Amino acid sequence: QVFLWVTSTLNVAVFRGHFDLEDLVAEMKKQSPALNFGPLQPDGQIAVHGSFPALRVLREFLLSKAKSLPEGDKREGKSHQRLSRKLQEHRGAVEMRNSVRDAHREKHVVVLDTDVYHYMKFFCPRTFQANDVVISGVTDGDITTVCIESAGTKAGAAQGLRAKKMIENYSVEFQNILRKERLCFKGHSRREKQRYKQLCERLRPRYPAVLITPYDTHIDFVGTSADVFEFTEEVKR
Repeated sequence: QVFLWVTSTLNVAVFRGHFDLEDLVAEMKKQSPALNFGPLQPDGQIAVHGSFPALRVLREFLLSKAKSLPEGDKREGKSHQRLSRKLQEHRGAVEMRNSVRDAHREKHVVVLDTDVYHYMKFFCPRTFQANDVVISGVTDGDITTVCIESAGTKAGAAQGLRAKKMIENYSVEFQNILRKERLCFKGHSRREKQRYKQLCERLRPRYPAVLITPYDTHIDFVGTSADVFEFTEEVKR
């Protein structure tokens, strides 16, 4: 199995002025013992390594911290809005505001492994299509943030929630069955790289469930263990 472990970089500097960052990190470690934490950097960034479920637990913890900030006066209210916006935009913490509702729209955010996201987009495109719902993805390295926005009506909210559940269900399923192999081009000439890419295209019809993504430095193959193994071995031969 693959795609079960990722590394995210969190910027907890957005909490500075509200919490002691060292104490906050200590709480994070206590709350999420299944995660591995790197050292806290002077700019407030910290690397976190672990599974998606464990990262979601950390997300909920940080969300509760964000909600606990005072909003009594105008200045504090604006500070809290800026904090929430920064958390939402940041890689790894971007799923914190899981559902944001106002008078005009409802928004859900789901964080996916980037390879799983591309596999879903290619083989299950209807997952990212729904009536009265706008679904967009922003990729940042190994993680892609999917934003699901719908009209603030009852029907629109139901469609948005349905789309979110479908994306989450497919994500869990694919995380458990997919694997990725990489064919690196190190030491290969431009002509050899082109030959490999042409070969992959010729083999594609025989492996319709394998996602083939060529880059300048390598080619990625994503699919089930059996399909990816057979495809990779045939390419090597």
